[in-house]
Amino acid sequence: MSGFLPRSVYEARLARLLRFLEETDVGALVVTDGDNFTYLTNFLLDVATWERPVAVVIPRWGRPVAVMCELSTNHLQAARDRGTFWLDEVVIYSEHPRVRKRTYTVNQWGRLVADLLASRRLRAGRVAVDVPQGPWRRVLAENPALETVDASWLLREMRAVKCPEEQALIRQAAALTDWGQAAYRQNVAPGRLVAEVDLETAKQMAVEGARRHPGCALQVRVFSLAGPASASPHGTGADCDLTFAPGQVIVNIIIVRLNGYVVENERTWFLGEPSPEAARAFQVAVEAQRAAIAAMVAGTPLAEVDAQAQEVIERAGYGDYILHRTGHGMGLAGHEWPHDLAFNPRPLRAGEVLSAEPGIYIPGLGGFRHDDTVIVGVDRPEVVTTWSRDVEELTIPC
Repeated sequence: MSGFLPRSVYEARLARLLRFLEETDVGALVVTDGDNFTYLTNFLLDVATWERPVAVVIPRWGRPVAVMCELSTNHLQAARDRGTFWLDEVVIYSEHPRVRKRTYTVNQWGRLVADLLASRRLRAGRVAVDVPQGPWRRVLAENPALETVDASWLLREMRAVKCPEEQALIRQAAALTDWGQAAYRQNVAPGRLVAEVDLETAKQMAVEGARRHPGCALQVRVFSLAGPASASPHGTGADCDLTFAPGQVIVNIIIVRLNGYVVENERTWFLGEPSPEAARAFQVAVEAQRAAIAAMVAGTPLAEVDAQAQEVIERAGYGDYILHRTGHGMGLAGHEWPHDLAFNPRPLRAGEVLSAEPGIYIPGLGGFRHDDTVIVGVDRPEVVTTWSRDVEELTIPC
C-alpha cells in the first residue's frame, strides 16, 4: 500500500539478520522491544509491551513468527487485509483465560516463546536477543538451557542507517511539518492561549495530513513555550494558562510521525520586534545550528557535530546558557541512537538521520533553538525540514 514500507525492505532486513545468525553460529534471534518489533513487522503496536509483551522469533532454520496479544487481533487483520504486515505466521496468546480458549495466556508468555524456539530445533543452545533483560528472563525461566547472546547493538546499527524507502517517508513527514509552521504563523496572536494555538495548529495539520496521506498512520504534536518560560527547553511543568503577549520569544516544537517515522521541526519566533539582546541570541543559535548541520557528512566523528555548534555558542559568550547536546538520532523513535553526540567518536554514516538543535537558554529572557531533521550525506547533508530561519520571517507583527 502506498505510504507504507514495501515487503522488499523486510526481505533485506531479514537477510541481514540471517547472515548474522550464520556468522555467529546462533540458533535464533528473539526481538521483544516495541520499536524493534515494528522494524521487523511493519506493525505499529497498539499495546504497551511491559504489560502485553510481544516478540519476533527469527530462527536460523524455519520461518519467522510473531507473538502478539489477542487485543491486537482485529488490528492485525486490518494490517493483513491492506498488505502491510510482513510476517506470514503469528501466534496469539490470550488476554483473559475466561474469554477465549487459547493454548497460552499472557502469564504463560515465557513458555510460549520457549516452545516456539523448541519447535525450531532450539531446546538448548545460543539465542540472540535484542533486550537481554525484561521479558526474555521469562523465557529463560522456562528453559535455562538456552544461552543468551546480546544482539542489541545489531538492531541499533541496522536502524541507524535509513534505506531509500525510509528516507522517502521522512521527507514526506518533513513537508507536513513545514506546512504546520506556516499554519502556526497564522494562528499566533497576542492574548491567545499557547495551548489553544498549539491544538489549533495540530488540528489543521491533521486535516492536511489526511488529505496528503490517506490510509496512513499519522500522529501530530505541536508544543510551544512563550516568554521567559521558553528558557526551559521542555517547559516549566505548569504552563496550561500561558498566553501570547507582545515582545515574547517563542520556541515551538512540531513533530510528525508518519507510518512510524518521526520528524522534528522547531523554530524560535518573535511576537513583535525583538530586543537587541534577543535578536543577537537568535542569530547565534542560527549560526550554531548551521555549523552543526555542515558537519553532518559521512566520516565526521559524531562528537564533532556537537563541538562545532558548541564552539559558535561559546565564542559568542553564551556558553553558560547551554543546557543540552546538539542533537540525537531519529527514526521509529523520536529519540534513537546515537543519543550521545557530545561523547561519541565514531564516524557518521550516509543515511543516518539526526536532529540538529543547539540551544541557548537565558533565564528571564527566553530560549533560542532551531531544530531541523537532517539526513547525513556523502558530500553534503540533506536538511528535510526547510522552514525559514530568517529573523524577519520569524517575527510576527503585532
